[in-house]
Amino acid sequence: MRHLSLGLDDPRPLTLSARIESFRCAARGVRLMLRSQHNAWLHAVASCGVLIVGGLCVLSGAEWCWIVLAIMSVWTAEALNTALEFLADVASPEFHPLVGYAKDVAAGGVLISALGSAIIGILVLGPHILAML
Repeated sequence: MRHLSLGLDDPRPLTLSARIESFRCAARGVRLMLRSQHNAWLHAVASCGVLIVGGLCVLSGAEWCWIVLAIMSVWTAEALNTALEFLADVASPEFHPLVGYAKDVAAGGVLISALGSAIIGILVLGPHILAML
């Protein structure tokens, strides 16, 4: 278990090895999300598809910024949703309606992010695709 500190009195020094360990923990979290969440695989396929189409369309720097922001928002929402689901399952192993509501709201956040990202994708990639047709 890692040390939990909520204040500035953290006894651990700021070292390169501690930063590397933080990145390892984060990477482990991404792997866990990909292994445990089916929707993460859908996001991965969609992300790869959008990146391929964006490469074929020769997007401008500003257009790439919008695409990266859209992809990042969906992955961030999915990660936070996954974390909330894990915590909710520990806090309430038996069904509780409020836990169900919390999970639904978190999933709704992912849906909002995905819909917004799809709109960004259409606005950025749409004109390029239409020009190629």
